Amino acid sequence: MSRDTFDPTIYNKSDNQPISAVLEKELTRRGILKRGGAVAAFSALAGFGLTGCNDNDSDDVATPAEPTPPVEQPLTLGFESIAGSKIDAVAIPAGYSAFVLAPWGTPLNANANPWKDDGTNTAEDQLNAVGMHHDGMHFFPLGEGTTEGILCINHEYIDSSALHPEGPTENDGVRPTEEARKEINAHGVSVIHIRLEDGIWDVVPNSEYNRRFTSGTEMDVAGPIADSDKNLLITKYTEEKGNAKIARGTNNNCGNGHTPWGTYLTCEENWPGYFVRKDDKENWTAEQVRLGIDDEETRYLWETVPASEENETGEFARFNITPSGADATEDYRNEANGHGYIVEIDPYTPTSRAVKRTALGRFRHEDCSFGNVAEGKPVVFYSGHDGRFEYIYKFESKELWDPADASPSDRLATGAKYMNEGTLYVARFSTEGVGQWIALTPDATTTKGERLGDVEGFATVAEILLNTPGAADLLGATPMDRPEWTAVDPKTGAVYVTLTNNTRRDNEDDDPDNDTNVANPRANNRFGHIIRWTEGEEPTSFDWEFFLFGSPAAGDSETNKSGLDSLNELASPDGLAFDERGILWVQTDNGASEVKDQTNDQMLAIVPSELKMAEDGSPVVNSTNQDQLKRFFVGPNGCEVTGLAFNNDDTSFFVNIQHPGNWPFSNNAAEITPEGTEVRPRAATVVIMKEDGGAIGV
Repeated sequence: MSRDTFDPTIYNKSDNQPISAVLEKELTRRGILKRGGAVAAFSALAGFGLTGCNDNDSDDVATPAEPTPPVEQPLTLGFESIAGSKIDAVAIPAGYSAFVLAPWGTPLNANANPWKDDGTNTAEDQLNAVGMHHDGMHFFPLGEGTTEGILCINHEYIDSSALHPEGPTENDGVRPTEEARKEINAHGVSVIHIRLEDGIWDVVPNSEYNRRFTSGTEMDVAGPIADSDKNLLITKYTEEKGNAKIARGTNNNCGNGHTPWGTYLTCEENWPGYFVRKDDKENWTAEQVRLGIDDEETRYLWETVPASEENETGEFARFNITPSGADATEDYRNEANGHGYIVEIDPYTPTSRAVKRTALGRFRHEDCSFGNVAEGKPVVFYSGHDGRFEYIYKFESKELWDPADASPSDRLATGAKYMNEGTLYVARFSTEGVGQWIALTPDATTTKGERLGDVEGFATVAEILLNTPGAADLLGATPMDRPEWTAVDPKTGAVYVTLTNNTRRDNEDDDPDNDTNVANPRANNRFGHIIRWTEGEEPTSFDWEFFLFGSPAAGDSETNKSGLDSLNELASPDGLAFDERGILWVQTDNGASEVKDQTNDQMLAIVPSELKMAEDGSPVVNSTNQDQLKRFFVGPNGCEVTGLAFNNDDTSFFVNIQHPGNWPFSNNAAEITPEGTEVRPRAATVVIMKEDGGAIGV
């Protein structure tokens, strides 16, 4: 999530601090890595398993020895960590090049005019062009996937000052219709056909694959909330359409995911700020309060556009969810109920509609990653709720994985099979590196010993999902330091999550709600950390440990627990993804001056499966091996580095630059904007390639 859209309000009003009163906060006293079970588990994952030998005592029969499988060569990073950078250009290692691809406003079809550097493109242009402020993305191969594919890109929010010629305008609190439409059309997701020709990746114009999903695109809603007999999605618009299982638009699309069957998952993160309810909060529903609907005005004031200017029923009025009619069929009180989900898109089928999968929970989703699939086992997805003192979730499908579904004829039907029914869990972290997944079901037991289904507002699965974090509060989940991206190691199955920061943890006052806890041990955590875990034999258990602590190189021993130096110091880990080889890529959204003064936002690489286990209770990345964490990329001034994807042979690396200050100057992403030159900033994808054509990073 961009720090520019972060909502600092703490919506978690629970007192969940599991066992924190008896915890020893110091890592060196906990000795997490010394526990036998977890060390054995991670050692096995890292490839340190034992080999057996034949011990047949018979003299009569000679049993041939089992053939020894070939030893996989260790994966090592083949570049030197680069220095920090503070320039209007990207920085990359020697031997690499970087080019700008699909910047904001790039036409996708003939209905859009070319992008204009004075901001005068119309709302119609924007509807048919690449959106603004690129974020999470994924590459879907066409053919062999080495020189052609489909890039799906999230657009988290907008920069109104760059989007419009002279910035946003309003007259007596009313937004102009054209500006509001242009802003709505700059949100959402771009699906872009790209091709490599003459060594340069570019957008394929007018491709049938090119299309946009915006804040106004009609989408289907599926799963328990859509199927509920409580009519949770009914609005004036759905009544008019005769379909109560639809919603309009997707907003604040931050992180992303994809599925084993070839679809894209876009995540709705800070969506509550797009809706407002202005009556007395005593009348509000519990989930509206818990999830943070605004009580004054929306982020961009779209609700202020007069109804007389609307092209369709409630085009702008729907963002004001204050009840005004006799019931839900006469207003938009339920409009926000259609938001806060994982949204599935089939990039290969241009005529398909996006589907919101409600079974995976309703909250501020940062991203969504799936666990390594195995035949006859459930499909598992992980997602974090990006907010101070919020939670980490796991969804486990009811249906068991069938490998034939990796190449289905109907991808969205396969999505329905695995994502419409299942169990949603929330994480509780405990001492000695063990954890528990708590099922969010009516039969779950609250911290007060009640059945969750007997608590008002949580009688059914649909009601629980509608207020997912409220249910997690009651079940005693562990409040975390802003859970952001999750990633699953393709080699080991270990799961990683970035906890970007939390400056509200304070052990010095009398408020236990703000205390540190076992999984978040630093007060005033401005630098963030990364945790990893492995699933247990049962779906309700896991083993966990600290992987990496962010810090400035000059931090003291209590701050710089991972021993970082000037070539890999970092703060606010955010974007996180593995490539298929097992390299973990870590991106930052830095807001801590100690690091920010030394370098712009960046991306680092490490190979976790090759790290030896720590023996002294320190994090996995520590003073003995921190040289394995290498800085690979630094973004231009003012930006956030986010979103990453690879083509099929790892020779092209796609990474997004969001909200740059004075960039790009040319198609060469590494070319510095000349001093004294001002450009209209454009979020863009950067394509990184090796000059010798080899695989990235090795």
